[in-house]
Parts: sequence; C-alpha cells; structure tokens
Amino acid sequence: MTLPPKPESRPAKVSLWRYARLFRQDILSAQPARLYRAWMAEFKTPFFRSYLINQPDLIQTVLKTRPDDYPKSDRIGEGLRPLLGNSVFLTNGAIWKRQRRIIDPAFEGGRLRETFPAIWDAAEAAVARLAPHDGAPLEIEAQTSHAAADVIFRTLFSIPIEHHMAREVFDEFKTYQRSQPILNIAAFVPLPRWLPRLFRRDTKRSAAKIRRLITALTAERMEAIKAGTAPDDLATKIMTTPDPEDGSTFTTDEMVDQVAIFFLAGHETSASALAWAMYLVATHPDWQDRLAAEAQAIDQCDFGVMGKLRQSRDVFREALRLYPPVPMMVREASCPATFRDRTVARGAQVVISPWHLHRHERLWDNPDGFDPARWHSENGKKCQREAYLPFSAGARVCPGAGFAMVEGPLILSRILRDYRIEVVGEKPPVPVAHLTVRSKDGILLRFVRR
Repeated sequence: MTLPPKPESRPAKVSLWRYARLFRQDILSAQPARLYRAWMAEFKTPFFRSYLINQPDLIQTVLKTRPDDYPKSDRIGEGLRPLLGNSVFLTNGAIWKRQRRIIDPAFEGGRLRETFPAIWDAAEAAVARLAPHDGAPLEIEAQTSHAAADVIFRTLFSIPIEHHMAREVFDEFKTYQRSQPILNIAAFVPLPRWLPRLFRRDTKRSAAKIRRLITALTAERMEAIKAGTAPDDLATKIMTTPDPEDGSTFTTDEMVDQVAIFFLAGHETSASALAWAMYLVATHPDWQDRLAAEAQAIDQCDFGVMGKLRQSRDVFREALRLYPPVPMMVREASCPATFRDRTVARGAQVVISPWHLHRHERLWDNPDGFDPARWHSENGKKCQREAYLPFSAGARVCPGAGFAMVEGPLILSRILRDYRIEVVGEKPPVPVAHLTVRSKDGILLRFVRR
C-alpha cells in the first residue's frame, strides 16, 4: 500500500546559511532524516544551542512537570508579533497565567455543547458550498479554510462567514498568509529588545488591517455587553470573565490580541487537519466507505451524534498524527539542565517536534502508514499518552482542543454523508510547513454526490 506523502529530508550536514534558507522555505524538509529515530539531537549555531527532544520523559519534563522552567521561546514568535501582539500564544509568566485564567472558563464544562449548533450550521454551510462543484476538481485547502473560518466567527461572534466584517478578515488573512514567512532573522540571530524588528511591508500592512477589523468587531461587542444585548457566545464569555485573582477583565486592546490568535490557531490548524483528513479518506476508499456508512446517523442538530462518529474521530486523529498542524514547538531553558547526560545551558532552545514525534520509528508501529485502527491497539494507546501532541500538552495545551475534535469529525462526516471524495491526478501533494502544515501546491479533490 502506498504510504501517505512525506517530504524528503535534507542532507545530513549543511551550512548554517543553507539551513536558514531551507528553514524559511519549509521547516519539515529542512530537517535531517535521523530525527525520526533520535531521542535527542543538538544543533549548534554561533549564537545559540538548540536541542530537539523526542524522548517521552524529557517532553513530559518540559511541558508538564516543569513548564515554568521552559517558557515559550521568542524566536518563532518574532515573526508573528505584528498580528498577534501580546496574545496568549506569545506571552509567558504572570501575563500568560492571567490570560489563561480569563480565557479557559470559556472552553470548560458545557460550553462545547452550547456552541455545537454554531459548529453544526458551519458544517451544513460547508456541504452546501460543494453543490455547485459536483464532480469538478476543487482545491480543498481553500474549502477547509472557508469552513474553519466560518466556525470561528459563528462560535466567537455569532456571525457567519458571509457577514461583511467576517469576510473582510478572512480575505485579508489569506493575503497575510502569503506574505508571512515562518521565521525572520531574529529566529537565528538574537537581537536586543530595543532594536526595531524588520518585517516585510506587505506583512505589516496586512496584519494592521486584520487588527483594525478585529478591533471594530471587539469594540462593537463591548458596546453590546454594556447595553445588555450581547449574544452568549465565546467572545461575550471571555470579555465578561474577570480574573479570579485581581478581578480585572480584558481591555479592548487585550481582547484584539486574543481574537487574533483564536483566528490564527482555530482557523489555520483546523483547516490544515481537515484538508489532510479528506485527502487520506480519498486515497483509502475502504475507510471512506466506513465513515460514509457511519455518517448516516447525522440527521439533526444534536450533540449526542458525536458519540456515533467514532470512526470519523479515529480518522481525524490519525490525520492529526500524520500531519500535525503545528509541526514544532520551541521552548527556552530558563536554568541549566541535564538531558541524556548533556548539559543544556540557560538560554538554550528546546524544540519539541510533533512532526517527528508522531512518526518516530522507535515509538510507533507503522509510523508512516495511515491506520486509524491503531488507536485501539496497545501501541496506539501508549503512544497517544506519551507521544501524541497535536494540541501541545500540560499547562499550555490548546484550550480549543475539544472544539477541534468536534469540528473536524463532524464536518468530515457531514460531507461524506452526501459526497464521495476522489483524488484528482496522480501526483501526491507535498507537505510543507509555513504557519501550519499545508500542501506545497494545494490538494485537488473531486466531490461526487452519492
């Protein structure tokens, strides 16, 4: 059986300059093949040391046992600050903890059940948008981006993607994606904080426009909250939740930062995972038939249907394993440590790569193969606990993970209920990573009504 596409690894040794150029083009193919077997690897530059760790107990230490000793590194975030400002994705320490204390209650308890109708409506809208294209080739990443953005706006602001403001944000975000590299020079050369960062002019312009649009949405919601007319959605919940320690709530500027990362994280990651899930079922018709049969249970907006979509959940989980939307996470050692008898100095970068961890040859059975049934095997259960990080883990786990695991399987199943998905052409898509793991030239699929 043909394995799902995987990018070729770079030669074992390259110069720092060559590595930086490869990294800016695609962080996946810029890495050597040995990382799929190594427990730990050290990368040396004239400016800092970087350690990639795949050993489960070391990952546990960094993400769960001692997260305060390994705060998020500024290096990857340097390129995202024009859009994300001081969002929860980039902050550390007391600021980050306050932000999470305010944000987390919006995603707890019954909120997922309460927001399910909005996700349902977005799934129905996604299926309706396929009707004019019955049997014609479609670039599916564009479709999943549209669907994921629709979910974000419906759950966050109670408006569909067709709303003029939502549409403007979505359209401008596509411009931002095309202009934003994953890294700027500060990722490789440590710059003093007082030195101005250089960003591409179109990146800054696009980020500024997105923030202006989000500011307008946020200010409008602030007024509705004061007037007592705001809908009970995620934005209202977050904007009215006081910090339990000091009683403060987010200002409009602070909320703009958070909405920007909700859109980036919730839209980009879900769109990526859903696109790859559709490609995988298109190339594995036996699994597609199983999901289509299972999807016949979808007949009305009832949260209980999610309990019937077990195979769809397994397929989506497998898509997240093979193509984790966020392929690498970077932390910084705030104090000296010893990993596998190596001294990790203060200030060293500690890299956790879900891309390599999820395909690690010494951890997973059939690591490069598509096997949704693995989640019911002993190896799959063990690896899910110890070596599966599509949403990170520990204190910084994505608060929207539960939402993603409803949104993805539901939209996938809802489409398969009505359509058969077929691959267009013989050339497989090539995974690359910029903001998230996407296909280098898109993914062409055909949707044929059943």
